[in-house]
Amino acid sequence: MLHTPPLRIALVGDYHGQVLAHQAIPRALELAALALDCDLAPVWLPTDTLRQASDLDGYAGIWCVPASPYRSTAGALTAIRHARETGTPFLGTCGGFQHAVLEYARHVLGWHAAEHAETAPMAELAVISPLSCALVEETGLVQLRAGSRLAAAYGTPHALESYHCRYGINPALQASLLAGPLVAVAHDAAGEVRAVELTNHPFYIATLFQAERGALQGRLPALVSAFVRACQLKQAQHAGQPA
Repeated sequence: MLHTPPLRIALVGDYHGQVLAHQAIPRALELAALALDCDLAPVWLPTDTLRQASDLDGYAGIWCVPASPYRSTAGALTAIRHARETGTPFLGTCGGFQHAVLEYARHVLGWHAAEHAETAPMAELAVISPLSCALVEETGLVQLRAGSRLAAAYGTPHALESYHCRYGINPALQASLLAGPLVAVAHDAAGEVRAVELTNHPFYIATLFQAERGALQGRLPALVSAFVRACQLKQAQHAGQPA
């Protein structure tokens, strides 16, 4: 019998035990491992320890987690860029969503002056800006784009999700940012973008909402399950094994 090593999942972010999302993420991964009958080995990687792409070698997936500002924006962007350029399954939630957009603006669109308003409030090119209405401990319905990987993960056209954030995509730059291959795949009731994905990547999804919180109620979050499944496929392909 072939031995399949545990899936190593990089949890990129600065762990804080009081953050609900950080409490939920290990439980969400446990539920996914049980459902998919696989062994997971999640590893928390503080952002200030990530200095080069090789620091992410050997991971089957990368999850950029909530609770920003991070200790090192550069470290978070290094991890996100590595996932984007290598085809490594990527999930970004809340702060991970914001930094995925920032990384794309800088390194794909070539907007080298792009900034996050939380860490650079006076920036002229803030691709991430304060939300018109902060979403702190809020819950809302999101409409999922038909045909998207996100919609396929949920198997439904909409979902009820929780937030704890104050920043999102700058509306003035949204059209240019999301002209493709990064595209909007979820909107709230007011039409505001709440999730994006890369159409030219095997699995690259970032959400402003925190789907992982469902695990705190004992529910397997569909998005986390889809992410772990993508990690399984990636590892199997790398090992030359059937998925």
